[in-house]
Amino acid sequence: MPAVLRVALPVPLPTLFDYLPPATGGAVQPGSRVLVPFGRGQAVGVVVATGVEATVGTGKLKRALRRLDDEPLLDAELMQTLAWAADYWLGAPGEAYANALPLALREAKPLPPLGEACWSLSTAGRSALDAGSRRGASHALLAELAAGPLGAAELDACLPGWRAAARRLLAAGLVERGERTASHTVTTRTAPALSGEQQQAVAAVAGDLGRYQPFLLDGVTGSGKTEVYLALIERVLVQGRQALLLVPEIGLAPQTLRRLRERLGVAVEVIHSNLAEGERARAWLRARSGEAKVILGTRSAVFTPLPQAGLVIVDEEHDGAYKQQEGFRYHARDLAVVRARALGVPVLLGSGTPSLESLANVEAGRYRALHLRARPGAVRPPTVQIVDMRAQRLDHGLSPTLLAAVAETVARGEQALVFKNRRGYAPVLLCHACGWHADCPRCERPLTLHAGRRMLVCHHCDHHARLPTTCPACGATELKPLGQGTERLEEALAARFPDIPVLRIDRETTRRRDAFEHLLDGLRDEAKPAILVGTQMLAKGHDLPHLTLVAIAGVDEGLLSLDFRAGERLAQQLVQVAGRAGRAAKPGRVLLQTHHPDHPLLRQLLAQGYATAAQSLLAERRQSLLPPYAHQVLLRAEATQRAAVDAFLAEACAALPPEHGLQVAGPMPAPMPLRAGRQRGQLLLEATNRRDLHAALRPWAAQLARLPAARKVRWSLDVDPIDLY
Repeated sequence: MPAVLRVALPVPLPTLFDYLPPATGGAVQPGSRVLVPFGRGQAVGVVVATGVEATVGTGKLKRALRRLDDEPLLDAELMQTLAWAADYWLGAPGEAYANALPLALREAKPLPPLGEACWSLSTAGRSALDAGSRRGASHALLAELAAGPLGAAELDACLPGWRAAARRLLAAGLVERGERTASHTVTTRTAPALSGEQQQAVAAVAGDLGRYQPFLLDGVTGSGKTEVYLALIERVLVQGRQALLLVPEIGLAPQTLRRLRERLGVAVEVIHSNLAEGERARAWLRARSGEAKVILGTRSAVFTPLPQAGLVIVDEEHDGAYKQQEGFRYHARDLAVVRARALGVPVLLGSGTPSLESLANVEAGRYRALHLRARPGAVRPPTVQIVDMRAQRLDHGLSPTLLAAVAETVARGEQALVFKNRRGYAPVLLCHACGWHADCPRCERPLTLHAGRRMLVCHHCDHHARLPTTCPACGATELKPLGQGTERLEEALAARFPDIPVLRIDRETTRRRDAFEHLLDGLRDEAKPAILVGTQMLAKGHDLPHLTLVAIAGVDEGLLSLDFRAGERLAQQLVQVAGRAGRAAKPGRVLLQTHHPDHPLLRQLLAQGYATAAQSLLAERRQSLLPPYAHQVLLRAEATQRAAVDAFLAEACAALPPEHGLQVAGPMPAPMPLRAGRQRGQLLLEATNRRDLHAALRPWAAQLARLPAARKVRWSLDVDPIDLY
């Protein structure tokens, strides 16, 4: 009986595939990539096992075409963790293994060199610099390279937006691209003295270096959690080990990267989806070789190989961005804990507003809690004031109290943030004559007006429509925007404060690479008055020393939501946004506009803080048997016809094992039953015991693809969903 390879292929099927080994090229080991025939084409897969017994006769098996790696790309720990993850999140195993590899490594090409790409001046470039023949970004790049070659990471730090200039200069022969060994940065800033609380936190985690122990670092915003991270990473580096630091958003990576490089005497590798695929693959391979000692990344960086692991850190652990919402639906925070256990290292979860799941793990004794209650360097925590919007005359949704506070702030030469978690100009365009409003034909939800582009846009499916000049229903010309988005607030504030810069920071204004960091750099470096208008992009971890006022334009949507997680999310968002104010020497102030000033959650949050509000929310969840005191799996289905969705969900429900002991809700339409022209439905399964839930669902999940109605729908399983949307 010939040896058989069991291979994971990047397809959404709940199975592995058997192949005969390649005819030439030597033995293949688990964790290596192979090129195999698949369907009418070819695919790159990861070998999961060798020498296995074939599930069909070997005469029916195809032969792998060739081995791509002389030695495994994925080590035993990562292979074991990925197998666990595919089983736990009920995902297609091939998609789980594919997630662990950067895109450039999912192709049948040689591995990229480990060296770092770098740019240097050519002879012509030095002459152009001396002659001053280039202007703007091109001149700035030539000037930066005058002292010697620089790598991409160094240029990212000192000259955001340099890439377009590099392409121009490369084409003109003024710069040259080469390769060098990964550079080591030089420490340029000494560590500040840690507070007593910070020292205690560092000592607690450092005492467990070398063994698995989860910690929850619960620190109020501005309390110096990053300094704790840096001190611990320094200790790990002294031991010659690696540290992995995860952040939830790409926008947080440059700020964190700068602080790491200012303090650590080693190169810091960055892994996130905004990188060029070649750079991402080289960073991943340098981590795999052990050359990279500090790895900073977003959700996907949790799959980075760590052969010399010393510490795993997850910053802003409560953030929903850590949950993958398409394909293989893993949660990076939870997977980081699993990896730390497999690697035998401590894992530190940090947040100013910890998730209820992590607080429940502290309560159960699974995590150790560390607390930072003081803000080093700040005069005092920001003062918080509720502004009752009832019976007030509002100017584009802004109360007189809010506008007066903004005026006082900029008059003192300080900066103010007006927060509104809704982009665009207005969420509804209404005909004043007949009541018609612009709806998305594919979602049956209101289209958002984007006045700058003169477009109506659906924020659910990205459908675009031209802005009509007359009402399509009655022909009237009185089309009125209702409600406010960041674009409308920017316009209103710019009109009211014509001499003050008004900067809007949302997805529209930060589409260009490095635009977000470029906007924030100007605010950090200059103590000048400015007004920021922004969405939740500004709520997370950004340190703006001259920002003293945060005005939250409205929170009522969160107070009135039917989602059982809405209270937790609103509390976290309010505390995180409020934490942007008064982070340096100047005191901060927070204004909170609402039509429900007596809402119990708001009052408790203001009077007693997030910790007490979170305990109240946990008590409600415990009483209602909701997560984290119960466990959920959501089966979603969508199709162009409602009948196909209903038929599949009915078959799926009937296929549940007898006496499964689960709570079943549905089949039922999704909260948003139509999206992008597709009908949507779902089935929610719950149990108080996680093991019982998975025991019942593993065989059921394997059956779903074989149901007759499955061919007519797109379906997915979401284990531990963070929303039921």
